[in-house]
Amino acid sequence: MIFQDKTKMKRREFLKTYAKGIIWASAGASGILTPNWSFANTMVDVVKVKGSPAAATRTAVALLGGIQEFVKPGSRVVIKPNMSFARPPGQASNTHPDVVKELVVLCKEAKAKNIVVLDHTLASPQKCLERSGILESVNTVERNLVFAANHHKFYQDIQLPQGENLTHTQIIKEVLKSDALIAAPVAKSHSATGVSLSLKGMMGLIWDRGVMHGQNLDTAIVDICTRLKADLTVIDGSRVLSTNGPNGPGKVLHENTIIASQDMVAADACAVASFTWYGRKFRPGQVKHIREAHRRKLGRMDIENLNIKTVTI
Repeated sequence: MIFQDKTKMKRREFLKTYAKGIIWASAGASGILTPNWSFANTMVDVVKVKGSPAAATRTAVALLGGIQEFVKPGSRVVIKPNMSFARPPGQASNTHPDVVKELVVLCKEAKAKNIVVLDHTLASPQKCLERSGILESVNTVERNLVFAANHHKFYQDIQLPQGENLTHTQIIKEVLKSDALIAAPVAKSHSATGVSLSLKGMMGLIWDRGVMHGQNLDTAIVDICTRLKADLTVIDGSRVLSTNGPNGPGKVLHENTIIASQDMVAADACAVASFTWYGRKFRPGQVKHIREAHRRKLGRMDIENLNIKTVTI
């Protein structure tokens, strides 16, 4: 993603302000102060924060300029986690509930008018929302924010003029009405696409996923992401399902890492390079949909040329 000049200035001012002092990681969630962080007055493309899920999420968003860069007062926000499987948090099939909760808290602090946590679940909606722990966690902040969009009435037909294979689909209406879309996937393997991160996770916002599997799936993923472009991506690498994804159970790596970026492709590329998959290390370009998204200029996978900040809290 190429950032606009106005956005650059905001983020540069943020980094300049805090480079001389401290950045508070959490006022309301973790209560942790993180002193002695020093950064040059340069753009941050991707942030990697090691720490507990909630505190690391808050810190990662702060290092990108703060939630106010993405969520404005009075705005409508959709948060898209993985909560599509009836699995507990320890199995890493779904986004950690503390990550989702913290994003909701941040959006409320930014005075968002409407916040919705959405996914099109593959298993029983109620079981997915409950066993993932996301419903209970978000309910401690505010009730009636978490939904499974498992009925066709929630969707609207749209065209994909930039689609190469998939030229139309049905997207959740609430997403189309939103002012900000936050992708919050868990980092996990996938039997068909190698990994499932933010780009692949956008499939949870469309109605007919079967048609995507009936053609080149990687190309279809990029096709829907020409319309479903997250304003903020926060990848939950607190636990990584490194084998037998997306459902699991499989080998879970406890990486205690949150990766965040304005660029979905860069965030996914960084996650691929940061973790072990199927007992091996991979390069971002070895994942077809990441390589194709880079080619089609939806973002950048050349992470060696990006400014990536790694912080431990």
